[in-house]
Amino acid sequence: MPSFDVVSKVDQQEVDNAVNQAVKEISTRYDFKGTTNELELSSEGIRILAADDYKLKAIKEILIGKLVRRNVSPKCLDYGPEEAASGGAVRQKATIVQGISKEKGKEIVKLIKETKLKVQAQIMEDQVRVTGKKLDDLQKVIQLLKQKDLGVELQFENMRS
Repeated sequence: MPSFDVVSKVDQQEVDNAVNQAVKEISTRYDFKGTTNELELSSEGIRILAADDYKLKAIKEILIGKLVRRNVSPKCLDYGPEEAASGGAVRQKATIVQGISKEKGKEIVKLIKETKLKVQAQIMEDQVRVTGKKLDDLQKVIQLLKQKDLGVELQFENMRS
């Protein structure tokens, strides 16, 4: 029976490259000279330290630009709350979202069921498997999910016929 998996994966190497490029740009930009601005990638996510709110916003824009250039969706970043740091600086953490959460999985399954196509969708850990008798129905589901903005970047893999 034909099937495919809906997943949300992020290439960690590309994220690392984007962060390194952003760090280089921040260190050379004139408007950041003489202030403390840091961008650091760790296993927990990305830590941003900026001299003020304006610079925090600018650093996030630089990072997003570098991610997009490397074909990594900015939707993979989940920003935490802004925190005050010493000397009037601002700190923020961004976690890198891997996989589809249970809530998003349920939302995807609900969307697929509303189409009334003859397909079944089931949540399997951090992905959703869609099976059906007709490849055309599966491709309609893929088109539907591509059109919807679910807040996470979706990829479609393991297409089997």
